[in-house]
Amino acid sequence: MSGFLKNIKGDKVIWLVVIILSIFSLLTVYSSTGTLSYKYQSGNTEYYMIKHFLILIFGFALMYFAHLIKYTNYSRIFQIALYIAIPLLILTLIIGLSLHEAKRYLPLPFNLSFQTSDLAKLTLIMYLARLLTKKQEEIKDFKSAFIPLMVPVLIVCALILPANFSTAAMLFFTSLILMFIGRVKLKYLFSLIGISLGILIIFLVILYNLPGEKQGRLWTWKHRVEQFVNNDGEDVYQVEQSKIAIASGGLIGKGPGNSTQRNFLPHPYSDFIFSIIVEEYGLAGGGFIVLLYMVLFFRAVKIITKIPRNFGAFLTFGVSFSLVFQAMINMGVAVNLLPVTGQPLPLVSMGGTSIWFTSLSIGIILSVSKEVGKDKQINEINYAQA
Repeated sequence: MSGFLKNIKGDKVIWLVVIILSIFSLLTVYSSTGTLSYKYQSGNTEYYMIKHFLILIFGFALMYFAHLIKYTNYSRIFQIALYIAIPLLILTLIIGLSLHEAKRYLPLPFNLSFQTSDLAKLTLIMYLARLLTKKQEEIKDFKSAFIPLMVPVLIVCALILPANFSTAAMLFFTSLILMFIGRVKLKYLFSLIGISLGILIIFLVILYNLPGEKQGRLWTWKHRVEQFVNNDGEDVYQVEQSKIAIASGGLIGKGPGNSTQRNFLPHPYSDFIFSIIVEEYGLAGGGFIVLLYMVLFFRAVKIITKIPRNFGAFLTFGVSFSLVFQAMINMGVAVNLLPVTGQPLPLVSMGGTSIWFTSLSIGIILSVSKEVGKDKQINEINYAQA
């Protein structure tokens, strides 16, 4: 055990944030899956907790091994992975498992499934980080720098869009911010936004002119926006139950396992898990969760300041911004600031591939922080010997 602990490197604050979020996750998933247990597991309330615990343990294993690898090695690994992710996204659109009229999961043996957009998100951020680093000398050039950056963003986001608009929009926005940090010209970024809006409008026009039963996700998007604006419908019911949970939590909450709205919220263990946290742990608990994500992002920014315009800096920013942005979206939905998106709360919501890719992402950030810390130690030794 001591040898294992000795091998844990990287930013200790990030490790602590991950452990605390995982504890909240385990407690809240156990509390919020009671109805699910009685419906599908004959009242075995430990089933989902044990399953989620094993998923978290595997996530920690991924994080641990990811942080041992030198972050520069991820550059080539994930460049190849992008060329795997794009065909998998196409395959998912063709033979993927349908969930709420959207094909997001690729079926695997042993009744397992894999959400290909999770792989695509991480690989695209890796690709952009690598290219931004290589192209810094010619970053203002449209043909040699911007075109190679723009094309993969458009392809990946366009392939995710039909099944998952919110994920495509979040990834597109993250890519824009990452390219802005990488000193890409603003006029090029605005042109990318214009091209993307054109593609989106064409896509929507085609869907809109299809027969009603074939509109698929367009109908879902329209329905969700209309419900959000008109404050009426099934999604509004979820949000109303979420707001009741938050309001009834008060300052310090009802206590672990004492939620009542878990029996009324359709997805209290995933999309609306933040509502259950606030109900059981109060505004203090909810505020603490927000603080943890802010600390995670702050520590990532601290790493970036030590290696500006380096592959590790772009990588750390892209990955950390994506995770924290997703967390803010999830919490924004819970408090009715945004329409229902279906985005999980990173490292907290119940899930498989979402937790594993989040763990892998954090492991990569820790790998960067480990190397930065190593360089700092070397500099201190050189200074002492001088």
